[in-house]
Amino acid sequence: MNGKEKKLLNLIQKEFPLCSRPFKALGERVGLTEEEVLSFLKRLKEKGILRHLGASINSKKLGYRTCLCATSLPEEKLYLAEEIARLPEVTHAYLRKHSLNFWFTLITPSEEKEKEIIAFLEKTYGIEIKKFPTLKKFKVRAVFEV
Repeated sequence: MNGKEKKLLNLIQKEFPLCSRPFKALGERVGLTEEEVLSFLKRLKEKGILRHLGASINSKKLGYRTCLCATSLPEEKLYLAEEIARLPEVTHAYLRKHSLNFWFTLITPSEEKEKEIIAFLEKTYGIEIKKFPTLKKFKVRAVFEV
């Protein structure tokens, strides 16, 4: 990865332009063409280095609530982690070496919807889910300096 590409990755994380041709604007800032920017990002995606490129919405400002959830999945039910992780309300999901070995973040428009989803998961999969609702958010954004 050359200096221009590193600068591009830093810019994308901090100052993504909101204009009709954002990749052209980014390229101009680092000395690359729009095509070079798109080609570079496509290569990173194909290699699995770039997982996602998109907006990070402030769900709280839209009236949504966030709840960290955890459960104990027995070895024979670890496949449930993938099923739960695919739910549209789940933003992050992790298996851990702990008695509560599956953790996920649930984002819902209301406490009622949160309770409904958790009750459905518990009944459907025969698991007990511990809830850790957000009280105060400390991590605002993650930027990985390249």
